[in-house]
Amino acid sequence: MGRPRGPAARGAGHVREPRRRPAPAAIRSRSLILVIDTSSARSAIALLRPDGSVAGEQVGPSGPVFGLADGVRVMREGRPLSRVAVATGPGSFTGLRVGVSFGLGLAMGLKVPIVPLPTLAIQAARSEEPVLAVSEAGRGRVYHLAPGREAGLAEAGELPQEWPAVGWLRPATQEALIAAGVRMQDESRLRTFGAAAALVLKTAREVAYDSLRLEYMQSFASKF
Repeated sequence: MGRPRGPAARGAGHVREPRRRPAPAAIRSRSLILVIDTSSARSAIALLRPDGSVAGEQVGPSGPVFGLADGVRVMREGRPLSRVAVATGPGSFTGLRVGVSFGLGLAMGLKVPIVPLPTLAIQAARSEEPVLAVSEAGRGRVYHLAPGREAGLAEAGELPQEWPAVGWLRPATQEALIAAGVRMQDESRLRTFGAAAALVLKTAREVAYDSLRLEYMQSFASKF
């Protein structure tokens, strides 16, 4: 006779070991970071892996047509998130609120950290070379950040021209900058939104949910 197989072979006293849940560190190692930017003329979302590589991203015109919630749902595919990062401006009141409200609500619901990322810092990080980061401010004006300087608000003709400009602007605004002598950096030479956000995230800090500060048009550093 051969040895008994199946449940009888284990004996009545056999107790099956419960399946162990992955340790929190193991879960985090598989989690993604969601980045949201609705602060300017174009909006973007990106999913980043723990090592900073881009798992997916979407960029399109700002406004209802962008479909933020649907875009995040489709891109995420139910995968866990370890953090949510949001662009905090400078930008328009409505534009900033759309992305930050969604991101903050998602972070709170999932009980994961929220990380603020300055809009101009993301644009500056898209280039390997020093650039003038710009963002739409409406009425032909732009927010700008030059290397080694503080962010400011200016008309097209008031912008420094020592560096090529990088940023998402309305067509009319970009044409005004070019007419004023500002050089726009070739998009083909720039990092993607997700890759740039990953660089900024390296030094970004998490904040408390009720301490998130936004930079609205003409009213920098407003508390959310």
